[in-house]
Amino acid sequence: MKNDIAISEVEKSTIRKLSFRILPFLILCYFISYIDRVNIGFAALTMNQEIGLTATAFGFGATLFFIAYVIFEIPSNMAMEKLGARIWIARIMITWGIVGCFTAFITGPISYAISRFLLGAAEAGFFPGVLLYLTLWFPKRYMARIVAVFMVAIPLSNFIGSPLSALLLSLHGLVGLSGWQVLLIFEALPAILLGILCLVWLPNNPNQVKWLSSEESEWLSNTLTFEKNQQLNTEKQDSSEQKKSKFKLLITNKYLWFFAIIYAGSSATSNILSLWMPQILKAFHLTAMQTGLLNMIPFGLAAAFMIVWGVHADKSGNKSLNTAIPLFVTSFGLLLTLFTSSLTLSLLLFSLVLMGNYAIKGPFWALVSERLPPTLVAVGIAAVNTIAHVGTGLMNTIMGIVKDYSGSFPVSLLPLCILTFIGAVIALYLGRKPTLPKAQKVQKVV
Repeated sequence: MKNDIAISEVEKSTIRKLSFRILPFLILCYFISYIDRVNIGFAALTMNQEIGLTATAFGFGATLFFIAYVIFEIPSNMAMEKLGARIWIARIMITWGIVGCFTAFITGPISYAISRFLLGAAEAGFFPGVLLYLTLWFPKRYMARIVAVFMVAIPLSNFIGSPLSALLLSLHGLVGLSGWQVLLIFEALPAILLGILCLVWLPNNPNQVKWLSSEESEWLSNTLTFEKNQQLNTEKQDSSEQKKSKFKLLITNKYLWFFAIIYAGSSATSNILSLWMPQILKAFHLTAMQTGLLNMIPFGLAAAFMIVWGVHADKSGNKSLNTAIPLFVTSFGLLLTLFTSSLTLSLLLFSLVLMGNYAIKGPFWALVSERLPPTLVAVGIAAVNTIAHVGTGLMNTIMGIVKDYSGSFPVSLLPLCILTFIGAVIALYLGRKPTLPKAQKVQKVV
């Protein structure tokens, strides 16, 4: 009994140290990453008219970001496995910071499109790379809440970034630059600084740290090794799988595609609302600062709720259901925006949409990482993320086209409503299946 208590205390202290030493820095990096990705949405409030961008052109540029992201994501993640997290994450951040600064000097639709493509290429591999990095430090039973805490950087980037972007946008004329140029430059510089700091702060693996005691280091090593060996032993029972390549295993597994469709709806929702919601709110005849302050509210509520839901998902154990329910909320919230012209009701609905959308992040990625064999985790996470981002990119172009033709933002959100509803149904379907071929065998021994 005393030994059990001792082990429990060692586990708690280990997870506590990992959480305080590893997570805050990664959250800050992802926070800056997402600001650099979506600050073009606030820049668009004045930039679009200044350089002559239509809604279609704006949406197409967002699509090009994801095309580049898709092309370079898996190679980037493979490079990280060879070179180590510290060097590769630093390279990614420094590169996207430089591209972000140069984006301030675009002059029209073509240079805008090129800048978005280059930013997508620069950032490719960061998110799946960090997820892979976290699996080297945290046992699986903690992953849903850890991922949820890490991904709180997404809504927080909009919560904090909205008023910040509005303030920078107001600095029109500073050193002869337009407000949107000041915004893009000032928000890109931290990525370069943090990229350099990565080389000092991030260790490549637990064996390189001195801030874990010998008992904590032993517990972590034994736990992670035990989990990996269990999965490896399960894989060896299926000799046919051993004969297949990683690539063939992935593309022939229909559940991988189910995961990609589910995440496409969530990814598209967060990206589209991050990029377009400033313009949606501005259409209610608000000032830039009013837009920034109101834009904070849905993302602030989402940031708080996703942590609560991540802890709930870990405790309940039903990650399929905990993915489906928030997605249904997201879908119906988007649908209801069609039936109101009230700013207050629209803001309430967008709050529900984003709370539901961000709530799935923890349980969904925990579900994916649990059901993928260890030899496929790195490429598998990247593949799900990559395929999903194809859908995200397409949804941005579709939204821009629908907006230009219909003149209505709520109507342009309908395709997104349908995609998230399909994802919710698939999540329920995965939960009802008695077994998941290949992947479920791994799940049973975790």
